[in-house]
Amino acid sequence: MHPPYLFADRAEAAQALARHLRAYRGRKPLILAIPRGAVPMGKVIAQQLEGELDVVLVHKLGAPFDPEYAIGAIDENGCVYLSPVIEGSAQMHAFIEQEKIRQLQMLERRRNQYTPFRRQVDPHGRIVIVVDDGLATGATMLAALHGIRARGPSELICAVPMAPRTSLASLSPFADKVVCLHTPDNFNAVSQFYRDFPQIDEQEVIGILATPDSS
Repeated sequence: MHPPYLFADRAEAAQALARHLRAYRGRKPLILAIPRGAVPMGKVIAQQLEGELDVVLVHKLGAPFDPEYAIGAIDENGCVYLSPVIEGSAQMHAFIEQEKIRQLQMLERRRNQYTPFRRQVDPHGRIVIVVDDGLATGATMLAALHGIRARGPSELICAVPMAPRTSLASLSPFADKVVCLHTPDNFNAVSQFYRDFPQIDEQEVIGILATPDSS
């Protein structure tokens, strides 16, 4: 009987993704990891592909009646993705504008914390590979892809170890290529597919982004 997990840990998943992305090795791809869990994976992939590592900062926009319910997401450059089910009432528009301001301030603080001595890497004209440690709804990845596409990469790739088929279908129109190693049935949470899935803390992210081989 096979074990219930697909990967021992994030490092194993990153190695598997790097093998599927080996066509980009030596082409100086920009690896953009979604914090925090994907940052250690992004480092492995950047090393394997001889690429450059940075983070892509995205945060959900919470609903006015329930902050935990995502109605969309925003990236650090102000690019917003809203769920198609959101109604465009004046009251909702005003709320979204206020939420955008609040989340942009938070993302700016996080950028200053993660990479205090350099600006975010410009994806314009670059091969960009956006990495996460797995997708559930895909809303965060979708917002990241929207924001990066607006900045003119030469090629935009979404790379994840696993995701539900429905989430992948929603992402496909927004990336030039989607690399997903597994599309399991009965997808409840990303963590269920890893034997070891520890929380990644802020200091670990900062340390990885500060190392010389991360840039």
